[in-house]
Amino acid sequence: MLHSKVQAVTERIIERSEETRAQYLAQVDKAHIEGRASSRLSCGNLAHAIAASDEKDKNLIASGRGPNLAIVTAYNDMLSAHQPYGAYPSQLKEAAARCGATAQVAGGVPAMCDGVTQGRAGMELSLFSRDVIAMSTAIALSHDVFEGAMYLGICDKIVPGLVIGALAFGHLPAMFVPAGPMPTGLANAEKVRVRQLFAEGKVGRKELLEAESASYHSPGTCTFYGTANSNQMLVEIMGLQLPGSSFVNPGTELRQALNGAAVEQLVRITEPSQHTPIAKILTEKAFVNGIVGLLATGGSTNHTLHLVAMARAAGIQLTWQDMAELSEVVPLLCRVYPNGTADINHFAAAGGMQFLIRELLGAGLLHADVHTVLGDSGLEPYCRDPFLNEDKSGVVWRPAPETSGDPDVIRPVNEPFSHHGGLQLLEGNLGRSVIKVSALKPENLQVKAPAVVFHSQDQLLERFKAGELEKDFVAVVRFQGPQANGMPELHKLTPTLGVLQDRGFKVALITDGRMSGASGKVPAAIHMSPEAVEGGPIAKVRDGDLIELDADAGILRVLVDDAELAAREPASGDLSSSARGTGRELFANMRSLASGAESGASILY
Repeated sequence: MLHSKVQAVTERIIERSEETRAQYLAQVDKAHIEGRASSRLSCGNLAHAIAASDEKDKNLIASGRGPNLAIVTAYNDMLSAHQPYGAYPSQLKEAAARCGATAQVAGGVPAMCDGVTQGRAGMELSLFSRDVIAMSTAIALSHDVFEGAMYLGICDKIVPGLVIGALAFGHLPAMFVPAGPMPTGLANAEKVRVRQLFAEGKVGRKELLEAESASYHSPGTCTFYGTANSNQMLVEIMGLQLPGSSFVNPGTELRQALNGAAVEQLVRITEPSQHTPIAKILTEKAFVNGIVGLLATGGSTNHTLHLVAMARAAGIQLTWQDMAELSEVVPLLCRVYPNGTADINHFAAAGGMQFLIRELLGAGLLHADVHTVLGDSGLEPYCRDPFLNEDKSGVVWRPAPETSGDPDVIRPVNEPFSHHGGLQLLEGNLGRSVIKVSALKPENLQVKAPAVVFHSQDQLLERFKAGELEKDFVAVVRFQGPQANGMPELHKLTPTLGVLQDRGFKVALITDGRMSGASGKVPAAIHMSPEAVEGGPIAKVRDGDLIELDADAGILRVLVDDAELAAREPASGDLSSSARGTGRELFANMRSLASGAESGASILY
């Protein structure tokens, strides 16, 4: 039996989205044409498309006997998560050939790393890179010579951008092909300890770099449960990649076998009898499943933006209220850093996605009757683990263990870490925002303290170094929203605020910017909407105003008389330093067109 709250939220989303979803599906139906792409191309079109192919592939594509598959890749060799993708095209093409199909690299999309740009000017391009990736995906597929597509991307904005771009070609079957996390390195608790010592000036850059390099040490995604690994959880629980494929390390035999299996399955679902386009997979039910997975794992707050934007690309209207209501009934089942000390490899070894999905299905918290890249078999196959077969030539799936391998990392529904999800909606006279509660200690869920107002994260750090923040306070860091400066992550503040919290002070953060998917130790009301540059109430807060943040009750307010607050003129931030440099001048139009955080902070929908 499906949980009544999950059913009610789903029905409300379907009703709210009726018109826009119908328009989207009509567009998909119009784009779908029976038969191979080669049959509808002119000879000149086709000759250009296959000019660089070898003779075998030229003949196969021209004959239309097998599907031609697009590869859209986020490969670059500077970023650990995407470096493994360099070897993927040749592997995928060989697998396609074994299936009587062909594959071509249709295009590349940019992949930037928030870990590299954290606290730097380049971070102000990060969120908008998602929409650039979506548009780049559309350009790659615009040649209209493919019957299906494989998407190679793993990190923060890359996967949401690829999904949005893929949905613009919703008539095509799609397969997301992950690269996997790097093996476990330096323990997360030790990494945090060294970061805080550096923030206090007790160790230098040499010791900090040694700790960071021991943590981020090889090809693969970072091993904490930030946005990148939240992406992989999402695309698996929403049915866009093979069961159990999210968290298999790069360079392993199983990883390579799963890549081959992904191609084989994509070829199957391009056939008319099993045709499963991405528009058929990403329904209202699939997005509800994604939200449930995010809440049950304590995933990245960035997805309160990305899920809204991705859904809109499919004609589906999601809201923060939907997420908040689901959070009331979805238990927190996982403790993975920053929500605990374990990393994503520990999570996978303790039961991983298979155990998680089986528990949520059994509790009626997931829609089982969905289409996935496996076709119409629903979510039940996602309760099985992948293994190499006996001769190591392929993959077999076996039922996952009945019990958690480590109850400190993942638990059954009847023994959760918390009876509500890892994210909370905050409301009050400052507007609406979201907070990640899964990593907060109970004593830090409520903060009432005077405001200290900043217009940049650097201002806060300067005052900390000057010893001016040794007190209870709520940091209000504003003019960080999408229209102001592109809504950068402010994770640079986490070690500093963490130090103050550890010293016994009651501290919190309020911002119209973002925090990293790896944040959570300090209560942070983020994505404040409306943002300061729009004249939102956050722009009216003054130093010394008493602010109340109650994550249990979902309350965020400034304790100022309503009439006085209404009469205040909003502050005006000096945004000139964000206007130019590091390519920011090229994104001026994006900043001016961006929607608010609740609408996904997008220029596309």
